Amino acid sequence: MANNAIFARLSNLWTGFISLWVSDIEKEHPEIAYQNAIASMIQKYTQLKAATGAIIARRQEITARLSSQERELASISNDLEAALATGQDDLAVVLIQKKNALDASITELRADAEQATTDADNAKDSLMQVKTEIDKLKAEKDRMLAQMHSAQARIKIQGQLDGLSVDAEVQALGAVRDHIKGQVAQASLGSELHNSDLDVRLAKLRQSSGSVTAKAQLEAMKQARAASAQASVKNL
Repeated sequence: MANNAIFARLSNLWTGFISLWVSDIEKEHPEIAYQNAIASMIQKYTQLKAATGAIIARRQEITARLSSQERELASISNDLEAALATGQDDLAVVLIQKKNALDASITELRADAEQATTDADNAKDSLMQVKTEIDKLKAEKDRMLAQMHSAQARIKIQGQLDGLSVDAEVQALGAVRDHIKGQVAQASLGSELHNSDLDVRLAKLRQSSGSVTAKAQLEAMKQARAASAQASVKNL
């Protein structure tokens, strides 16, 4: 008993592993899961179609028997009327017995035919329902696989974009910016050093002094000319 329990547990464990493995494969390849589901439903549809065919055949067989017995009943009824009309009581008794048997059989056949018709209609409805589900599942398969492929493409593109780093470009531009700033600072420093050089300052001072001297000479010349002009006026 203990060994049987262990084997049963091992069997359940192995079945669980297989189920998980199959489930993982179906997740990785959903088209397989969809195709298996569709194939299973098609198999059920085929079986249901065969069963429906058998039910319809039974309905047709019952209907045919019912029609045959109804025709036979009509014939016996006519024969019975003729036997009664001709006074053939012994024949009439036999015909009445046949008529009663046919009446009972026809009553049963009518009930069977009604039930067979209901069964056939239900089977056809079930058959159409399964076919509709198969068509819906096929459409869902196409739609879901298209969504999956689109999502996979988006994930791939996002991964590629995430892998594109602009750090190197940013660092390169940073170095260029620093170099340009250094050049500008160097140029400014050269100008500042030039302006602070003693020779340059002395030259500027001399230039400024020369300008002041020239302006003083110009002013003296103007005053001399003005004085000369005034003297000329007085002599007149």
